[in-house]
Amino acid sequence: MAVGAIELEALLARAERILARLEAVLPGPARAPDWEAAHAFLWRRRHGRANLQAVTALSRIRLRDLRDIDAQKARVDRNTRQFLAGRRANNVLLTGARGSGKSSLVKALLNEYADRGLRVIEVDKGDLVDLPEIMELLAGRPERFIIFCDDLSFEEGEAGYKALKSALDGSMSGMADNVLLYATSNRRHLMPEYHDENMPVRHAGGEIHPGEAVEEKVSLSERFGLWLSFYPFGQDEYLDIAAHWLEMFGAPPARIAAARQEALQWALMRGSRSGRVAWQFARDYAGRLDDSEDGGDGEGADPDRP
Repeated sequence: MAVGAIELEALLARAERILARLEAVLPGPARAPDWEAAHAFLWRRRHGRANLQAVTALSRIRLRDLRDIDAQKARVDRNTRQFLAGRRANNVLLTGARGSGKSSLVKALLNEYADRGLRVIEVDKGDLVDLPEIMELLAGRPERFIIFCDDLSFEEGEAGYKALKSALDGSMSGMADNVLLYATSNRRHLMPEYHDENMPVRHAGGEIHPGEAVEEKVSLSERFGLWLSFYPFGQDEYLDIAAHWLEMFGAPPARIAAARQEALQWALMRGSRSGRVAWQFARDYAGRLDDSEDGGDGEGADPDRP
């Protein structure tokens, strides 16, 4: 064999070895998880590799635990039941006051309807560019999936914004029939808006058509078919929520009635009367009860967060 041919053969063998090593470290397509392992999954991309991680320790919050948001709860519940029944339903955006029950509502829906095939996949906003890959994994599955993105908001130029916008309404392929997207946000329009945008064109930072720029920012929110707002709780609602959780945590009625003033002081110190603050107060107060005196066992429903 000629020297040139030997050198070529050695070079090809070396190239094959290098390619084999690269295939071992380069990220491949995500593999389907064990769908029977859990009712909820987290989409995680680490070191270039993506997978669905089963969530085995779920929040135990129930729909009846969510107080003073009856109108929002009823509409999202109805939308979800339509989805589970195979009827038409909408993607959902829940916006408004922090700690008012937006995320808890999605968790409670899973607890309510997991036995009917509902599954939740939580996706961080930074991983929304992976939505097409996630859709491929879910296509054809018998379960009904809610892709859940919590605390959603975008800054200028983030890749996830365009990916989400395309998935909701702009993609040629569209979303699978067994998938809806539920998102929560403290920001109504999901992207920052600036004072300059409400000024005449000459003050709008060089934008020739500022109106179109503003429309672009609100268009993502409008692509959610069901868009519900949550509002700060008043004092009576806050106390009602605190009393509910105290009851769930095993506090006797007399101690619940006596806790009113402490609950108000707790809210004053926190600067908020949200449902989350009420739940946190109830945990603290119930944890200080003397079981031997009050008879409370503290073993009521204890979701990880309201």
